[in-house]
Amino acid sequence: MATPLFPSERLDRARRAAAALGLEALLISPGADLRYLTGYDAQPLERLTCLVLPVDAEPCLLVPALEKPAALASPAGQLGIEIIGWAEGDDPYALAAARLPRTVTRVGLDNRMWFEKALALRGALPDAEQSLAGAALYGLRMRKTNEEAAALRRAGEAIDRVHSRVGEWLRAGRTEREVGRDIADAIIAEGHVRVDFVIVGSGPNSASPHHELSDRVIHPGDPVVVDIGGTTDQGYCSDSTRVYVIGQPPEEFLNLYEVLLQAQTAQTAAVRPGITAAELDAVGRNLITEAGYGDYFIHRTGHGIGLESHEEPYITADSDLPLEPGMAFSIEPGIYLPDRYGARIEDIVVCTEDGGERLNRTNRDLVILP
Repeated sequence: MATPLFPSERLDRARRAAAALGLEALLISPGADLRYLTGYDAQPLERLTCLVLPVDAEPCLLVPALEKPAALASPAGQLGIEIIGWAEGDDPYALAAARLPRTVTRVGLDNRMWFEKALALRGALPDAEQSLAGAALYGLRMRKTNEEAAALRRAGEAIDRVHSRVGEWLRAGRTEREVGRDIADAIIAEGHVRVDFVIVGSGPNSASPHHELSDRVIHPGDPVVVDIGGTTDQGYCSDSTRVYVIGQPPEEFLNLYEVLLQAQTAQTAAVRPGITAAELDAVGRNLITEAGYGDYFIHRTGHGIGLESHEEPYITADSDLPLEPGMAFSIEPGIYLPDRYGARIEDIVVCTEDGGERLNRTNRDLVILP
């Protein structure tokens, strides 16, 4: 009996998607694809773990013998598929090949498979062309089920609780690294099992979208971009950005932030089935450009989120992908004035049947701290 979050019919949907692309099997190693299909959060070790999913035969999950108890205890143990523990001295690549028809000519390997494993499978299947399994799986993964949306909602609530506490740690005289350490502890305390990233960009560092924590001391008047995310025990990710300021910021920054808030609010309100990713990107980008900041919005509007913090769909200016119910993604426009300051507002949104649901509910206004 499978779990609601990781239903067994996903394997059949993956088979059909693979067959539609002319693939005869999927070979999936540890990572988000394996967890999506089986619920097993396998460790990426030097020993081979591989879901062997033929289009026209029974699947199996190959795992090192010492990992078999963990695989059986995971949702994969409830799928009704054979879990094979291979022993030291076995050739797991030959075992994987033996589970496929001898006439197999085209297989899909998950996109994040280690290259040494891909090469070993090529050696075990010399007559089979290797393609990317993502072509079959990403279309499935980016349309979330109700259970997946609920898991993302839970993750969003957890990261919101962290943002609501940032004022406990963010103050003048502390370094970004010190604040980031406290935030990381809170990410775990508030409901995640893993910290995926903590960005605390203060003053001129706020103009660097992917700024790493540094030993810069935070000063009065500094805008501070706090972009944080983690993974819950269900495997689903959070990601949210808010902007804080210590005391009174420069007047121009207040003007910049007002433009950004209008753009991000308009974009979240525009989410609906049928709008394309490019059209949604343009809603905010046009407002920012009209205000004179177009050259300073230097990245896409957003990225999909689920079992990975960045996955399909991507909300870019050149994507004609129409949004569909179940698609979950960030909306995070930003404005960055080099060497001065910047700002970004980010919410996770799920496209619904008639609009969009914003999963992050903390106030999007600029947070002024003493």
